[in-house]
This record gives sequence, structure tokens and C-alpha cells, in this order.
Amino acid sequence: MKSVYKLALFVLIVGLLSACGTQPAAIPVSGPTETAQAPATSVPTDPLPATDTAAPTEPAQATEAPATQPAAEGATVSFANDVLPIIESRCVNCHGGDRTQEGLDLKTHASLMAGSENGPVVTPGDAANSLLVELIVNQKMPKRGPKLTPPQVQLITDWINQGALEN
Repeated sequence: MKSVYKLALFVLIVGLLSACGTQPAAIPVSGPTETAQAPATSVPTDPLPATDTAAPTEPAQATEAPATQPAAEGATVSFANDVLPIIESRCVNCHGGDRTQEGLDLKTHASLMAGSENGPVVTPGDAANSLLVELIVNQKMPKRGPKLTPPQVQLITDWINQGALEN
């Protein structure tokens, strides 16, 4: 009878420990927000040959979301479009809502900039001295679930170096 209780306790503990590491199936990823508009392209004068427009017979397979590209030279990284989706997919499970480990709430720009019980986590304009960048570069965060990809780390680094604006 004791082994049944031990097994039930083990299953309960594993379930609780894995709750923070639960990640959404699709990770929203976007590229940097461009400030300049792309030049218009010309339309070819020769008509294209007709192609088969029948629907594919096999359903498309779900694949992992493409990696976010680092900011191009001169491109502005947007908090709302580029950084927040990464934070929401990887950090908010433990640092948002009812759960704010270390007193760090990452659900909004204001709460991120407020920092944690231990002080600020972002130094605007100085990613090298920002605790957030140090922890994600060294892969100490997130503790559970998939780590950030190098392009995602680069986007956050670029955003901080650009002043960590609420844009």
C-alpha cells in the first residue's frame, strides 16, 4: 500500500515541477520592425504560364517556428512586435500573472523595467550590463522549457542596446 502512495506522490511532484516548463505549441516569432518602406517591384509584362491550382492531397506538416532574425543594420527592434512575443512564449509562465518568481513580472514593458526583488534586470542602452541578457546568454534562463535561440537573444540584446524603448 505504501508503494501506491509513493507512486501517487511522485506523479504529483513531477506534474507540479513540469507546470512551469509548459510551452505553447506555436511560438510567435517576428522579425525586426523596419522603419523604411521597401521599394516597389515592377510587374513583368509577359504573362506567366498557367499552373495547377488544385489543393494538395496531403495536409501540410506542422514544423517548428522559424528562428527570429536579428535586427538588420539600422532597423529598430520593437518591444511589442519583436521582444514581447519571445517573453510571452518563454518567460511569462514563471514571471507573470499569479507567478512572479523573484518578484519579476515580465508581462508588460513597465513591469519588466521595474525589475525584480534584486533590482533592475535591464539597463537601457547597455545590454552588456543587463542581468536579463546575462541570464539568457548563459542559458540560465528560462530554467524550464526550451532555451532562447541565438537570433532571439540577439533581438533582445539589440532592443536593450537601442534604449529598451516601449515601442
